[in-house]
Amino acid sequence: MTAPGAAVRTPLSAHGISIGLPADFEGRISLRGRPGRPGTVRSVTGRGAAAAVTEPVAPEPLAPGERHYPVSHVANFPLPPDRGDFGCGAVDRMTGSHCLIALVEYGPECVGTALFAPAGMPTPAVSAFGPDTLQHRISGQLGYQRFFTVSGRPFCLYVVLGGARNAAALVGRVRSVLAATTVAAA
Repeated sequence: MTAPGAAVRTPLSAHGISIGLPADFEGRISLRGRPGRPGTVRSVTGRGAAAAVTEPVAPEPLAPGERHYPVSHVANFPLPPDRGDFGCGAVDRMTGSHCLIALVEYGPECVGTALFAPAGMPTPAVSAFGPDTLQHRISGQLGYQRFFTVSGRPFCLYVVLGGARNAAALVGRVRSVLAATTVAAA
């Protein structure tokens, strides 16, 4: 039973990452493979109870010493099937009321390095967003990027807000999704 006023969330979980999606969000967790090759995908698409779950598919074979790492995309707009790790192919579809969250995992050799030294899932403030953080500048959009380690796993959190006018509300939504995100130990 859901407590009064509690947000109903659709669970999305794969590769040791679990995300509670708000009713108007969709998400996908996939394994990064070789460039241009599909990897394992688990996704929740649609809204709320109408969500459809795609089960994992076999990942592309690996060369000796090679490993796939998860990439999670969560958005409050329909995610295109083809998009880059940091949202290329998705951010150009955003309006001022949209947000995109990308959680990109890196290899264990990154743990303990200065770049990934911050511990725990970031909780971005509105003031931390800016156009200079965007991978690809689109007028009106704001970006946020932080590298960190959680549960012994190194990640980059990259967030794009569709419009500065709605930044406070969108950051609240982003923080809500991040608070409902857990990462299992490596």
